Amino acid sequence: MYRIDVLIQGYPGKSLCHGGLGWSTIALLRGGGRTILIDVGSFAVRPEFGRQLKAADCAPESVTDVVLTHAHWDHSVNYTLFPQADLWIGRAEMDWATSVEPGFNPLPELYVRDLAQHPRLHLLEDGQAFLPGLTAHLCPGHTPGCLVYRMTGNDVPVVFSGDAAKNRAELLSMATDMTMDAGASRASLDLIWGLWKQAPGTLLIPGHDLTMRLDAAGRPEYIGQRRAGIAAWFSEDLEVMQEFDISAPRF
Repeated sequence: MYRIDVLIQGYPGKSLCHGGLGWSTIALLRGGGRTILIDVGSFAVRPEFGRQLKAADCAPESVTDVVLTHAHWDHSVNYTLFPQADLWIGRAEMDWATSVEPGFNPLPELYVRDLAQHPRLHLLEDGQAFLPGLTAHLCPGHTPGCLVYRMTGNDVPVVFSGDAAKNRAELLSMATDMTMDAGASRASLDLIWGLWKQAPGTLLIPGHDLTMRLDAAGRPEYIGQRRAGIAAWFSEDLEVMQEFDISAPRF
């Protein structure tokens, strides 16, 4: 049904000194006359996001649907770049997000206000089938209205877990970092595992990690190779930069 391209790899880490890192996954689905983005990332990702869209021969004006897992800044703010798209997010998420006063939290309050008034906004309910092959599943905890999406119609199903299950460590430990409700997150992880195991070969694309599938022992294994790095100026010469590869752990 859909060709799937992960345009931006999610990264399973956070900044120690500068607030949210926010390197989240952006996936592109194309087929059946639709061009769909699952989450759209933050301001900082825009240059790379634009390059990846161009490499995929996907003009922003051709995007028909932007599907958001939740309202946090690192997943949502770039919906403004897709002027022809319908926007999809959970009703519970928007009810919560529009009620929160501005504060030192990950909600982009001005974007939430604009999104709530968008003429092509669609609010999703738990269990709702909406676009061809896509069903929404309420998985609260990280936020009260996080949605996980299950896609069927391809040779193997795909689960987009967003930040309800951000990375492999959360899936294996059955515990979550940065959650508003640890008990709700634990129940949501149970639900995600149920969706993942529902059909053999199902892929899981999390909010902040590489795509995974279950191996013969039922444990998550990565598909693909992580790419992540930083370049910094530490010398007196602007032409000299120190590169740091942060794609793999060093213990």
